Amino acid sequence: MIAILACLSAALAIGAGAFGAHGVADAKAAEWLRTGGLYQLIHAVSALAVMGVARGAAAVMLVGAAIFALSLYAMALGGPRWLGAITPIGGTLMIGAWLWAAWSFSRA
Repeated sequence: MIAILACLSAALAIGAGAFGAHGVADAKAAEWLRTGGLYQLIHAVSALAVMGVARGAAAVMLVGAAIFALSLYAMALGGPRWLGAITPIGGTLMIGAWLWAAWSFSRA
């Protein structure tokens, strides 16, 4: 299931990045789409890379990336700016997932 979600996450990230590059005129919205897409794509691929040794960390990477990116995507599409307060929750989860992955690899 993690692999399927990671692949879907990567597809969404590419779509968001493409929309940011070609579909929006507002510079801030384009930046949010680009940033969200970049982090989401990196963590989708990373989840695939670590899931064999750190399955839990891979899942947390995907959750963190989703919270991070989707809050940015929502703001880019006109959602309320208070969603920006949610973005760091996703970032914190991604950092925690990397630390968990490092711990898992150190034990393997």
